[in-house]
Amino acid sequence: MANRASTMTLAALGGAAVGLVAGWQLPDMAPTTAPIIEEAAADNAASPVLTLGERLRGEITSASELNGKDGSRFQRFTLSLEEGALIEIELGGPLQGTLALYDSEETLLASSANPAYYDAPAATSLRRRIDESGDYLLVVSGHDKHSYGPFTLTSREMELTTSDTLEMPSRADGWLQGDGDTFSMTIEESGLYQIEMRSSDVDAYLVLEGPNGYRREDDDSAGNLNARIADFLEPGDYRLTARAAYDHDGGLYTLELGPHAQADGATLRNSGELTFDEPLHGWFSGETLNYEFTLESPAAVTIDMLSSDFDAYLELQGDNVFASDDDGGDELNARLYSPLEAGSYRVTARSHGGHGSGLFELRASSTPLEELPSNGQLEIDNPVRARLAPGARDYYELVVEEAGRYRLDLLSDDFDAFLELDGQGQYLRDDDGAGELNARISSHLEPGSYRATARAYGSSESGSYTLQLHRE
Repeated sequence: MANRASTMTLAALGGAAVGLVAGWQLPDMAPTTAPIIEEAAADNAASPVLTLGERLRGEITSASELNGKDGSRFQRFTLSLEEGALIEIELGGPLQGTLALYDSEETLLASSANPAYYDAPAATSLRRRIDESGDYLLVVSGHDKHSYGPFTLTSREMELTTSDTLEMPSRADGWLQGDGDTFSMTIEESGLYQIEMRSSDVDAYLVLEGPNGYRREDDDSAGNLNARIADFLEPGDYRLTARAAYDHDGGLYTLELGPHAQADGATLRNSGELTFDEPLHGWFSGETLNYEFTLESPAAVTIDMLSSDFDAYLELQGDNVFASDDDGGDELNARLYSPLEAGSYRVTARSHGGHGSGLFELRASSTPLEELPSNGQLEIDNPVRARLAPGARDYYELVVEEAGRYRLDLLSDDFDAFLELDGQGQYLRDDDGAGELNARISSHLEPGSYRATARAYGSSESGSYTLQLHRE
């Protein structure tokens, strides 16, 4: 077990603003003479007092103190802090600004413009564990020389979790440092559970260990460098470790534990028959899952895999067909569409890269090929110009009278063109074969009837297009 600190007080002064580099300093041209130092000390002594737990308002104006380095304006506040306290200060109001905390020697201790790392919006808060009781200086600074306006500092107090044992469900706030914090937890009933670790200070990382050699790790499944473990857990005692993914300074984090929100009344099925127009729910935990279906006659089949827990990935195999898809559906959902001959097929459901876990839904539908709507006949050297609706597929019939090599192009300035051609035992498709975002299929075709499908690569794209067929 990690050594837990005694109960600490967290002061959070809330709001919302965006800042880059907080700072205050005397003009660069000023010599560091004793009178100037004494004058700065006098200014600090006269600064408004900020008391943890109160709401305080201020404003940056053209009369505020000047940062001689970049021309921004700033305002100082003094506050008294106790040793061992963990404080969080946030900036609110119209001012586009930043915060900086200094000790009595005017040494910078923390800044809202220095988040630990990652591509997140610039922080508008600073956090610091206080090493020594005394008076400290808080500086509210404009983002740049054009930043003026009122701001708000509002405070509240909260206690951090000091226990090494977590209940299910529960929420815990902690301060991460060193090798992280380790907790024990007990699962009373088997079921689906979810554990999340969120932090704006560190790249969250979770490790869960349990009965019969169970072990799961996660880094970024909750998005924005937050961690999530969602899995089916058996009854027993578990060990949960919350830490940073890499060696960085410590920071505030929140743990949330509870049952996973699954579809009401859903029965989870991780294998077996995939029935058309009958959605099923499953649970992915790192191992690929296989389902089967059979077509009695040729049909166009659409398969969707949807999940809010992980990046869905689908594969389709059978009768000399192999197709796969990652993000063909909305967001990180997968979608496969394929005209298929009669026969047996296998669908493999997993995550992209094998990462993550959680609940998913699998849907399948089919339309007999002869029932697919037709947008008309496509003739050699006679281009068709039309407009594609969002999420739609346009179908065209073409007849090849003489064997030879043919080129089919789908051209559009409005969307990423995707082209499919099926018939006479062939199923061909292309995304960007014609250059830029245009599609092209060039192949030897035997005499007979074929179906060309014009669509967009993304499910929501739309716009005008040209479809043309040439003999090479």
